[in-house]
Amino acid sequence: MFHVFTGIIALYVIARVVLPLPWGWTAKVLLAVILLLIAEHHLISRTLYGSMASPEAPTTVIIMLGWAFGAVLVLAMLLFISDIAGLLSYPFSARLGQALLSTPAWRYGLAVSALILAGIGVWEAIRVPRIKTIEVVMPRLPQELDGFRVVQLTDLHASKLLQTPWMEAVVAKTNALNPDLTVITGDLVDGTPEARDADMKPLQKLTARYGVLAIPGNHEYYVDYLSWLPAFDKLGLHMLLNQHVTIEHEGRKLVVAGITDRAAAVFGQPLPDVAAALDGASNDDPVILLSHRPVSAVDNANAGVDLQLSGHTHGGQILGAHLLTQWANEGFVSGLYQVNSMLMYVSNGTGLWSGLPIRLGRPSEITQIILRSGAGESLP
Repeated sequence: MFHVFTGIIALYVIARVVLPLPWGWTAKVLLAVILLLIAEHHLISRTLYGSMASPEAPTTVIIMLGWAFGAVLVLAMLLFISDIAGLLSYPFSARLGQALLSTPAWRYGLAVSALILAGIGVWEAIRVPRIKTIEVVMPRLPQELDGFRVVQLTDLHASKLLQTPWMEAVVAKTNALNPDLTVITGDLVDGTPEARDADMKPLQKLTARYGVLAIPGNHEYYVDYLSWLPAFDKLGLHMLLNQHVTIEHEGRKLVVAGITDRAAAVFGQPLPDVAAALDGASNDDPVILLSHRPVSAVDNANAGVDLQLSGHTHGGQILGAHLLTQWANEGFVSGLYQVNSMLMYVSNGTGLWSGLPIRLGRPSEITQIILRSGAGESLP
């Protein structure tokens, strides 16, 4: 379905920009073919480099393809907005409607703008994320746990795009926050343990007072999930697979639970199970749930979770297009949400998948979450 969707986008761009060009048919057909190849480059990567999730292509190739593919997506968005505006304005101003719908200079301007915006978007995607600090008020949090600091990393997607130096920088910025607890909420890596050994090794240096807890995301299942589990253990990452740990801090307890991802179903692995993850946990202690996807939030709230930390959406990556991601994730895409008695924070992601390396208006983040006690309070 993904390839059908990208193909439709390419055909729309071809129809609106390429076919009206004052060129000969040979040149127009050549440009149209190039655009279709860019739109379907994931299929080509899968054939040449073995995996759509983690193509082992040179970094420069991934960046250039990401820029080209991003430009096609951004141009399609700009054209769609322009076409809708033209159709809506035509009954009131035929001149304006015609300008938006059919003026060649306008379409060429949109194409140049898309190329520039895509370049900015790729740079935003691959730079080392900034620190984002939020305070979260948890009504059931004891006063002794007020100020407890959790750093959330998510969607690291170690790959040929985000390699060892990038990961080392992320680890250094995370450790500099001196967190009480560091959590990684899925999609740590793209590729096999052999291919990503060096890129993942910096995670071994993550330090936090109560350790580093992690869960799998959907991408862990795409490439050798069972081999990654012992590899994560060697890196010092405590994987919570429908399990929980209880942290004792200043004489009070905090339960941190983690669940698997629904992608496990395709690979015959255990599905996410909040009840199993909380089995044996005290009902009197506040609960943080690590869930890669920001879904089933109501069920998780009913299970007694106080705070859910999620990723997966990458914040939608492109402002405007994020609405599609929001629709696909039960209305959740980025930021802090109140779900009945539970709070849920959805991170924009620390990294992202190399198949779509672009961010516009949805920046990456290393999230420092400061827990606050506040009886009777909820969303700050």
